[in-house]
Amino acid sequence: MNVSLRQLRAFLAVARLQHFRRAAESLHLTQPAISRHIAELEAELDVRLFDRNTREVVPTEAGRYLQGAVERVLDELEGVLAHVHSESERRRGKVRVASVPTLSAGLMPASIAACARDYPQLTVQLHDQAQTLVLDSVRSGEVDFGLAIEPADRESFDTETILRDPFVLVCRADHPFAALADVPWKKLKGQPLVLLDQTSGSRRLIDRQLAAQRIDPQVAQQAGHTLTAFRMVEAGLGVNVAPQLSLPAPGALVARPLVPVVHREVTLVRRRHRSLSPVAALVWERIRDTAAILADARRKITPR
Repeated sequence: MNVSLRQLRAFLAVARLQHFRRAAESLHLTQPAISRHIAELEAELDVRLFDRNTREVVPTEAGRYLQGAVERVLDELEGVLAHVHSESERRRGKVRVASVPTLSAGLMPASIAACARDYPQLTVQLHDQAQTLVLDSVRSGEVDFGLAIEPADRESFDTETILRDPFVLVCRADHPFAALADVPWKKLKGQPLVLLDQTSGSRRLIDRQLAAQRIDPQVAQQAGHTLTAFRMVEAGLGVNVAPQLSLPAPGALVARPLVPVVHREVTLVRRRHRSLSPVAALVWERIRDTAAILADARRKITPR
């Protein structure tokens, strides 16, 4: 059976208006086109759908049955098409995400790649910034949301912690710490330290743990980026405390777990009481999913 949507729309217009000319006008068609659609539909169904005379067009019993059924079907079809269209629209556009450097390098590339794979019409624009600037960008609405280290003032934001990232010690391969399976925090006492500066979200947590261990840190150098800190360690200026996500590729430096284990909480951050747009919500979910995959991979390779 070959029945078209145009034929059914023409049939419904005539059945509702009971007039060929007015039905043609409502569909922006000519009257001959409407008559042709009805004739083709009746021929295909092999049934008369209207009783016609000079004054009116009245649906037959078969026509009345078809009218009720087609109205229900077309209403449902229009709802389905509208839903599909809205799903398509919510997967296109630009999303601005601010992220601290260690997460820009350690988590965002895989997250952006997942978005590019699943939502090719969606663009993720990354703002690689220090923690303080990430939070300022979220507050001001410059970005849709941020990826940061647990903010000290959580009450100012709506947050979701997606990953717990442990701190490790980074040193040269010829340093005595490299021979240890793990390094107690207490052994950092008296050691020259190369740390990220106070604009880093991790520095506050490192300082807090050093204070808890009653260590007066001997900070030899401070850096704004982990790459700079690692180069200073390579040059023999000290040892570094870094989040595991920021570790360099294997080479001149080695990493050892610090004990007791201290984590930083990787946190998605948005403005308080502000809903995300549909496209921003998709990116938020993809970053969360990527973090979950990373956490699962770590559990599988971590000795028990």
